[in-house]
Amino acid sequence: METDILPVDAARLGQIRIHNSPDALVDEWSMEYTEGEDLNSMRRAAEELAHTDTPVAFPTETVYGLGADATRSSAVRAIFAAKNRPVDNPLIVHVHSISQLQSLLRGGKDVVNNGPDPIPEIYKPLIRKFWPGPLTIILPNPVNSVLAPEVTAGLSTFGARMPCSILALALIRMAGVPLAAPSANASTRPSPTTAEHVKDDLDGRIRTIIDGGPCSVGVESTVVDGLSSPPSILRPGGVTVEDLRRIPGWENVVVGYMDKQEVGDRPKAPGMKYRHYSPKATVILYEATAGVPVPKRLLEQANTKVARGKKVGIIRTVRWERALGLAVGSEKTKEVQEQEAIGMTSREEIAETSHSVAPEVPDSRLSNLLRSVIQHKVPHAEQIILKEGLTTPMVLWDINLGADTEGVARGLFSALRELDRKGVDVIFVEGIDDKSGDNIAAAVMNRLRKAQSRL
Repeated sequence: METDILPVDAARLGQIRIHNSPDALVDEWSMEYTEGEDLNSMRRAAEELAHTDTPVAFPTETVYGLGADATRSSAVRAIFAAKNRPVDNPLIVHVHSISQLQSLLRGGKDVVNNGPDPIPEIYKPLIRKFWPGPLTIILPNPVNSVLAPEVTAGLSTFGARMPCSILALALIRMAGVPLAAPSANASTRPSPTTAEHVKDDLDGRIRTIIDGGPCSVGVESTVVDGLSSPPSILRPGGVTVEDLRRIPGWENVVVGYMDKQEVGDRPKAPGMKYRHYSPKATVILYEATAGVPVPKRLLEQANTKVARGKKVGIIRTVRWERALGLAVGSEKTKEVQEQEAIGMTSREEIAETSHSVAPEVPDSRLSNLLRSVIQHKVPHAEQIILKEGLTTPMVLWDINLGADTEGVARGLFSALRELDRKGVDVIFVEGIDDKSGDNIAAAVMNRLRKAQSRL
């Protein structure tokens, strides 16, 4: 099948209305849609989700998701097939409102919504603080669940989140069904943060990619389990440990994940099992505590053990010098000098992007989040030719993600994919300090440890 990328600008989609309620966990919202190409693209995607089994890729604030109707087994199985994803890896259910989540917990939209609120009390302060946003909560799956069994991978629980992207929220509402949606990449590959990344992996496997611009967070949502005692973090992501511990009932939240590949038990959440986030190249990770690698030894390793006479990539963050000091005396290209002068890191093949996420709406936490602007650029890879001390000249591609942790998170998957596009054989990565309690740093290192190669 042919895969189409459909650009959609949320600012042209319509007028959002926020319905404030002091007692609501999350403000309700509605939209008066504006006729035009953007709305037509959304309608096409929604129709495919509602009436076909072919998944649709769409943007969230974390990464691009690959969505399908979470209530139909045939549609959910199509996600696993498109990604070549192991069937024992559960999927996260995305909802557009608290009422839609409550309906799922009561067994479906046809159930009369009376009686106590089915959302466990432990989660309500988290939802008030972090939804919509990069937080997934583990919930009990009701006996009369309408979710396809493939969503839960045989577990008695399921993960749910409300994404902070008006395009994602509108798509879910227009489709009329909750969406099961893992990241929109081929299984084990780096997660996609642009529509182009999705097409690189899934071209010919799906029909529609909604292009809302680059993602603003860059790593997947934090997954928490409040049904356990004490509560635990099953996957680090966009919400920090410190933020969680400020919430009543979550002061003693513990880390319930390991960064190394696990085997055996069925995972309770995505990202807890199997190798993930891996480019085609061999990845060699240097932990922050390991110090700066000795350039000569790194060259020897690259030239003899891994990539003799081939291409090498370097992703650096806090301390490493440009090309680890190996390119002393080589001049930066005019293009690199111009980009550094104006603070750009975008790849030349992708135009500069600045997408409005929503038009003006009344003040509330929901509206403030939806009003945020995505301004992420694809990292630039500088080419350097190394000759001195080598039997064969080596092509080195150098990417500097900078010292800002959030910037590293936004650019990490793009950097890995960019070096794959350059055809490198090995990637040396400078890790960042994840011992300070910064959950974004923990999320970055979690992904890198799962991406690194076992040599």
